[in-house]
This record gives sequence, C-alpha cells and structure tokens, in this order.
Amino acid sequence: MEFKLDQATEVLRQTPAVLDALLRGKSAVWLNCKKTPESFSPLDVVGHLTHADKTDWIPRARMILSCNESATFEPFDRFAFQPLLANRTAESLLDEFAESRRQSLQMLRELSVEERHLEMTGMHLEFGAVKLSNLLATWVVHDFGHISQIVKIMSNEYREAVGAWRAYLTILQ
Repeated sequence: MEFKLDQATEVLRQTPAVLDALLRGKSAVWLNCKKTPESFSPLDVVGHLTHADKTDWIPRARMILSCNESATFEPFDRFAFQPLLANRTAESLLDEFAESRRQSLQMLRELSVEERHLEMTGMHLEFGAVKLSNLLATWVVHDFGHISQIVKIMSNEYREAVGAWRAYLTILQ
C-alpha cells in the first residue's frame, strides 16, 4: 500500500481508544505482566508511546519540513518514559496518552503537510536520509507493533493454562 497521510491518521487517531479498550479496568497482574524481566509491560508501552508522541514524531517532522536536510534527528531514548509511570494509575496514563496523541495530530494538521512535502528528507543517525513519508509511516507501524506486543504479552500469561490448545494458538508460538 502506498503511504497516504489521511489513511495514516486514521490509525494514529484510533490507537488511544484501542489501548483504552485493552487496558482500562484491568488488574495490576495484566497491566504489569512481562514476557521477560527486560521487556515492556503493557503500561510501559503506554508510557513509551506517550513519550514518543511528545519528543519524537512531531519534532522530527518539523525538522524535515524546515528544509534543513543536513540537520540530524536527536537520538530517541526508548526508556525515557519510565519517570512518567511513577505513582500513576493506568487510567491516568491512558488519559495522558489520549491527550498527547490528540495534540500530536493537531500539530500534524497545523504543519499543513501536502503530497509534495512527503518526499522531503531528514537525517537519521543510523539510517541516513529518510523521507517525511517514511517517518509518518513508521509512526503508524510503531503503533501497530506495540498493540501487537501488548496482546502477545497478555496472551503469554495463559501460555500454560491453555494446555494442549497451545498447538493451535499461533500467538503463543
């Protein structure tokens, strides 16, 4: 599928509601489960996505649109979200993510991105020149990846409990 901004924003706009449906009202056991001690829990994912909305996607889009192709993106710290989680309820984190995403999409609209802008480039430390369309498509797939991650983490909690049916449950393989 070719990148289209309106299709991308459909997904980005709905991610907070998807996470809300998956996580609001769940017990701490579900919210804090992890596949390994080093992996993200569902709440970690919410914190990570909130932090990315505030510090990554829109600042990089602005940098690309500033027409300064030689400017290099600031590195993104995947774990800088951790202070956001301190003494917070899942509900307050989900609300903050929804508001952060609403603001990010508003800022994206205010950038007035047109088709011609999608080919503009910025400089990534590891990948070199990347297009605005690459950045925005990555934002969408990043959301999908973390939604999938949450579902897999939570499914794994019943890995043994499903017994022999595990052979048919591809999410556990």
